[in-house]
Amino acid sequence: MLRALAVDDERPSLEELLYLLHADPRIGSVEGAADATEALRRITRALESGPQGPEAVDVVFLDVQMPGLDGLEMARLLTGFARPPLVVFVTAHEDFAVRAFDLKAVDYVLKPVRKERLAEAVRRVAELRGAAPRIPVHEPDPDHIPVELGGVTRFVAVDDITHVEAQGDYARLHTDRGSHLVRIPLSTLEDRWRSRGFVRIHRRHLVALRHIGELRLDAGTVSVLAGGEELQVSRRHARELRDLLMRRV
Repeated sequence: MLRALAVDDERPSLEELLYLLHADPRIGSVEGAADATEALRRITRALESGPQGPEAVDVVFLDVQMPGLDGLEMARLLTGFARPPLVVFVTAHEDFAVRAFDLKAVDYVLKPVRKERLAEAVRRVAELRGAAPRIPVHEPDPDHIPVELGGVTRFVAVDDITHVEAQGDYARLHTDRGSHLVRIPLSTLEDRWRSRGFVRIHRRHLVALRHIGELRLDAGTVSVLAGGEELQVSRRHARELRDLLMRRV
């Protein structure tokens, strides 16, 4: 089992990363550190205990921009160690990827961290370390999407979703019975659900074709009625949407 250390100076980001790593069956243990200095002390203890010792660390999930010693500087220091842990960068910035891979990083994961993307990074680390999962890893159910509500996980049927609204790094799923907020970018859902009849009508909206009740034209503007709401259709998407609706008919 992999022994991991997560390093991030932003407490919410660190807690989320720790939560996702704990949930991965290939991670045997994971600790957190709020800055590079604390992480280096932890790694030094790990090296002193040896690769099979109780303090050992196999992989560091490392933020880039941190006060004091940043993630790239810390990774550079690790390259001088006799048996350094593997490094996976987890950051909101794309600009450092080339420098990160120059430092022999295993992977470069962008925030907001998606469970599937982090699992791919863990898979790469596991292959390099020869670790195996404790339990089989199953593909996510394509017909449902998990949503959190008051500490309870519910599974919403994709076919019940009338439209999806972008809200920053989140997406709000609308159904006839209410709405649910999930931390998944709209672009990700667009790629995932294109084959299920979801189409982009605006930079902020995806709509399920099956739930469009009306296509409205008014003084040169186009809108649709879906799930009881009237949604604007941008000019760049209007013709494609009309053609898709006509083909369905």
